[in-house]
Amino acid sequence: MKLLTGIFTTAAGLGASGLYAAEAVRTPFGTTPDGVAVEAITLTAANGVSARVITFGATLQSLLTPDRTGHAADIVLGYDDLATYVAKPRFLGATAGRYANRIAGAKFTLDGKPYTLAANNGPNSLHGGTKGFDKVVWAVKDVKSGPVASVTLTYTSRDGEEGYPGTLNVSLTYSLDEKSTLTTTYEATTDKPTVVNLTNHSYFNLGGAPLTRNVLDHRLTINADAYTPVDATLIPTGEIRNVAGTAFDFRQATAVGARIRDAGDPQIALARGYDHNFVLRGGVTATPKLAARVEDPLSGRVLEFYTTEPGVQLYTGNGFDGGSTVGKGQQAYRQSDGLALEPQKFPDSPNHPAFPSARLDPGQTYRQTSYWRFSALGR
Repeated sequence: MKLLTGIFTTAAGLGASGLYAAEAVRTPFGTTPDGVAVEAITLTAANGVSARVITFGATLQSLLTPDRTGHAADIVLGYDDLATYVAKPRFLGATAGRYANRIAGAKFTLDGKPYTLAANNGPNSLHGGTKGFDKVVWAVKDVKSGPVASVTLTYTSRDGEEGYPGTLNVSLTYSLDEKSTLTTTYEATTDKPTVVNLTNHSYFNLGGAPLTRNVLDHRLTINADAYTPVDATLIPTGEIRNVAGTAFDFRQATAVGARIRDAGDPQIALARGYDHNFVLRGGVTATPKLAARVEDPLSGRVLEFYTTEPGVQLYTGNGFDGGSTVGKGQQAYRQSDGLALEPQKFPDSPNHPAFPSARLDPGQTYRQTSYWRFSALGR
């Protein structure tokens, strides 16, 4: 088998230098119920990859990549219209924050002062609370075309918003280059000590839309020797557990569904599948490291995922029930119709001193860079 990359051509065409160029185009994407206009920014490269980002939730709404025959299809779950994103938020492609993932008991203590958050996931706070970063309209700061197409979005989270201390100024840049790489770059500053953990929450199905099968036959590799087990409310217990001999061993390419029905593993039973943080080799890094690889044997599509973060949450869409979430093309999303790979600090880090710190102080800058690289297996 060999990899075919960057050989697909589209109307993005050639730049003035004769090199392939990438294009960024802004279009309207509706208006929120309170009258705020939402835009879509479509980044298109000349190799057949195209990403559409909407300003509501800084969301990756669509991502087209070619299969082994050159046919491009949308490989992320989502909705066709803004009204559904507003009415039925399920973090489909959205930016989660101020603190992605769960915080136990919806509370933490910083410098001896307790903070209470919204309990929107049983007793816990999830993905920033009742109105996290996924449910606000971000501002467009910059849009660029050229060898790399990009859009930079910004949002200011005020002191006390959802219970978090400090005014947080956040920027996020999505960029698409000619090598089939889509990058997210986050930066944030604060005027008071706070905690920050941002992530993109895209669900991938490399078979592409319209969906004809779930992701259980996708072959997954995660560069992690350990994971963080959880309690009954999916909060880490504090243990760092070796993956060897468990259903969480993805050190070699393994079908996502190979062990997902293993009710003998209490961790699989608790989450009804995978909803766990993997401890990546290398921890926090200055430049993105290879964290995971996903292959779809049927379409040939391949996703390689790189991040500077110490952890990645694998979630297999266990909450999709085949009726309550109706996505693109009026398709009802079912359990395991998509998988998420969420780069992050560990869940509940503010309450676990031994975990990588999510603290951000005035004068510091939070930075996170992650990227997806797309290719196709060829014969």
